[in-house]
This record gives sequence, C-alpha cells and structure tokens, in this order.
Amino acid sequence: MKTKEESMTAERQVAIVSGGSRGLGRAIVADLLRRDMIVAAFSRSKTPFIEQRLAADPRVESFHWASIDGSDPQALAGFARDVLRRYGRIDALVNNMATLGDGLLTMMRDADIHAQVSMNLESAIFLTRACLKGMLPQGSGSIVNISSVNALRGQTGVSVYSATKAALIGLTKSLAVEVGPAGIRINCVAPGYFDSDMTGGFTDDQRARIARRTPLRRLGTVEDVANLVWFLLSPEAAFITAQVIAVDGGFVG
Repeated sequence: MKTKEESMTAERQVAIVSGGSRGLGRAIVADLLRRDMIVAAFSRSKTPFIEQRLAADPRVESFHWASIDGSDPQALAGFARDVLRRYGRIDALVNNMATLGDGLLTMMRDADIHAQVSMNLESAIFLTRACLKGMLPQGSGSIVNISSVNALRGQTGVSVYSATKAALIGLTKSLAVEVGPAGIRINCVAPGYFDSDMTGGFTDDQRARIARRTPLRRLGTVEDVANLVWFLLSPEAAFITAQVIAVDGGFVG
C-alpha cells in the first residue's frame, strides 16, 4: 500500500541533496524545488533557510530535512531508506557536502586529514551506495558529484581537499561504467571560485586578482553551479554520463 506522500507525489521526481542548508547546497535545493522536484536534504544543523522551507511545507509533501552526521555511514543509509519509504522512489542524488581544511600538509593534524577524507569522500561513497539501492530497481537515476577545480589543477595549501575532490572524479567515471547498463547516469561538476562561505573571507584584492585571471572577469555564483547541476539531472542530459565539467569562467590557474 502506498504512503500518503507516495500517492500525492507519484508523478514527481525525488532528489536527495547532501549539505543542503547553506551556500551551494542551499542554492541547489532552492533551484530543484523551483523546478517542481521533491527534495530531501540533510545537514548537521537547521539554518534559517531550512526553517523557512519546513514552515512553507509542514506536511512534507515537497521538502524533507533531517539533522544527519555526514560521517556516519549508518545515518546516511537510514536517511536514504527514509526518503524511499516516504516517497517510494529516489531519482536524483547531489553529493554536495564537503569541508575545506587549508594548510600545508606537513602541518596538518591527523584529525583534520581524517575529517576531510570522511566528509568529502567517504560520505559520498556511502550515500551513493544507499541511494543506488533505490535507483537500481527503478532502472533509472542520475547522480551529480560536486568536485572542485582544485582536483584538476594544483594549488598550495589544499592538498588533502584536492585529493578528496579528485577521488570523486574517479568515483564518477568508474561508477558510470558500473551502473550505466542499469539506466543510471553519473556526472561530476567542478566549480571554480564562486561567492560562498569559503570565499567570504577573501579580501577585495584577492577577489580582484581572481577576477583578472578569469576570462569572464568575475567570480562565479551559486546559481551558475546550480544551473549546471539541474541540467545534468534533467532529461536534456539523458545521453551524458561519466563527464567532469568545470564551472570556473575559464579561470587560468
């Protein structure tokens, strides 16, 4: 027997977004909701954006949120199972959750290294595995991994972060081959510098330097990235898989 949520949303696509409470995750959640998708998101804490969305949808017909520790594989699997139980399907996954720890590798603490590997890479692997258990029986699905241009070019002080983001590219390409025959697409977006919490501490001079090294002469916006995420999830990208697309304005590193 279908749940109430399943009956009311049988024709709508269901997307899971990790780290959907602020920054890029918030923009992706808002964009997918605007495009009439059902969105299930999680983060550690409830931000004003989450409170606003929950207040606008108290019956959880279009938006579901939970406080989840992204480093806990069992919690991630439980979240995916709950979404499947509520809505009867999982059509899309955006692995957006990440933490940035900068500093020279020789000076980094063990705990900081483990935290980045766990949050940026392992969480994506465990959540993807959990969501595939819903996608495979459907014979359809689309996954977008949020990497970084730091995975494509070297930069001082972000070696561990870059390593985790480069690993997401490897995950994307191999998994696309693995699950492609089942009708599931896997792609990767590599954002460059864009206005976010991570760049909020940049000085005006730093921002101007980045803009000068960018052919389009500006930093990106979260909307620039969210638009590409939507395209890769949409039917218009039905024959696109195993790709890594940079959204960096042509930045010259």
